[in-house]
Amino acid sequence: MLDIKFLRENPELVKENIRKKFQDAKLPLVDEVIELDKENRAIKGEVEDLRAQRNKLSKQIGALMKQGKKEEAEEIKAQIAKDADRVDELSAREKEVEEEIKKRMMIIPNIIDPSVPIGKDDSENVEIERFGEPVVPDYPIPYHAEIMEKFSGLDLDAARRVAGNGFYYLMGDIARLHSAVISYARDFMIDRGFTYCVPPFMIRSDVVTGVMSFAEMDAMMYKIEGEDLYLIGTSEHSMIGKFIDTMNQEADLPYTLTSYSPCFRKEKGAHGIEERGVYRIHQFEKQEMIVICKPEDSPMWFDKLWQNTVDLFRSMEIPVRTLECCSGDLADLKVKSIDVEAWSPRQQKYFEVGSCSNLGDAQARRLRIRVQGEKGKKYFAHTLNNTVVAPPRMLIAFLENHLQADGSVTIPKVLQPYMGGKTELR
Repeated sequence: MLDIKFLRENPELVKENIRKKFQDAKLPLVDEVIELDKENRAIKGEVEDLRAQRNKLSKQIGALMKQGKKEEAEEIKAQIAKDADRVDELSAREKEVEEEIKKRMMIIPNIIDPSVPIGKDDSENVEIERFGEPVVPDYPIPYHAEIMEKFSGLDLDAARRVAGNGFYYLMGDIARLHSAVISYARDFMIDRGFTYCVPPFMIRSDVVTGVMSFAEMDAMMYKIEGEDLYLIGTSEHSMIGKFIDTMNQEADLPYTLTSYSPCFRKEKGAHGIEERGVYRIHQFEKQEMIVICKPEDSPMWFDKLWQNTVDLFRSMEIPVRTLECCSGDLADLKVKSIDVEAWSPRQQKYFEVGSCSNLGDAQARRLRIRVQGEKGKKYFAHTLNNTVVAPPRMLIAFLENHLQADGSVTIPKVLQPYMGGKTELR
C-alpha cells in the first residue's frame, strides 16, 4: 500500500505506474483517492475548528454566569450542543471516508523498481543469467510421475480417492528424498546465517490482507469455515505476520529468517491441476527465506536471496537460470521479482522452482512494521522473501537431471548424509 502523502504529491507518477502494469481500469482510483483525501482533510480541519471554538465558548459561560447573564450563557450552551452534534456527524463521515480511501489504496499497485522490464505477462519476462550447462541425455527421460512410480514412490489414485485432484502420496525412497532436500535446504540456510523457524500454519484475515493483494488472496487462500483463520499458502505469510504492530530497533536489523511449512493453495484458475503429476498441486512443503531490513539495504538483500537459491540448486548439480519478472507479471505489492527456473531435460526447457521478491515497505505499511532509527526517526521496514526449495516440484528437476540410462537416480554428495549414505536410488 502506498503512502497517501506520496500519492497526493505524485498522482501522475502513480498513474504511469498503473499503466506500466497494464491495469488501466485502476486509473480512476487515483483521482478518487485524491478527492476523498481532500474531503477527509476538510473534515479534520472543521472538527478541529469546532473543538477550538467549544473550548473558547466554554470559558465564556462561567464569566457570563458570574455577571448574571444567564440567558446569554444558555445561548452559548445551545451553540456548544449544536457544534457537538456537528462534530459527531463529521466524525461519522470521517470514518466512512477513511474506509473508502483505504479500500482504494489497498488495490492501487506498489511503485515498481525502474529496472523492471515493461511487459504484459510472464511471456515477456527477461532471462538474466544461466548457471550450469543444460544437458539433454541420449536416452529418453520419462514423465516425472512415471519415474516416481517406478520406485513405488507415488500414489496419485489413492490420494484422489482420499482428497481429490491435486493431492498425492509420496512413499519409500521418493518420500525420503523429499525430506532430505528439505533438511538439506534448512541446514544450507542456517549455514548462511539465517535463523530457522517453524511458524503457525494458519493466520488471521488481517495478516492475510497485510501480506498479499486481494486478487492473490482470492486465487490462493483456503478459509477455515466459521473462524477468522486461513491456511497459509507459504510460510512467508506467517513469518512477515510475526512482526505485525511492532516497533523494531534499527540496530537489530536485518532480521534474516528461514522457515519450514506445509503450504496450501486453491490454485484458482490455474491450468494443469487435473494433470497426472505433482507440478501444480493444492498441498506441498517448502523451505522459505525472509528478510526485514532498512530500506536502503533491500536491493542488496534481494540479490543475496536469489543467489542463495541458485547456489543451493547448483550444489545439487541442477542447472538453473534467473528470469526477471516484467511489470505485468508482478503482483501488486511487489517492487521487483526474479524467478529461479530449473532445467528440464525431458521438456528441454526451464521451469519455475522459486521466486524472489522485494516488496519495499508495502507489507510493512499494511502490517504496521515500524523501525526506530537514529534520533528517534521512525519509518517502515522493507520486507523480502524467496523460495529456498519447494518439493515436490523441485523433485521433478532433481529426478530428471539425475536419472541414468539404466533407470537409477544418482544422489549428489551434499544429499548423501540425509539419505543414509546412499549414492544412488535403484
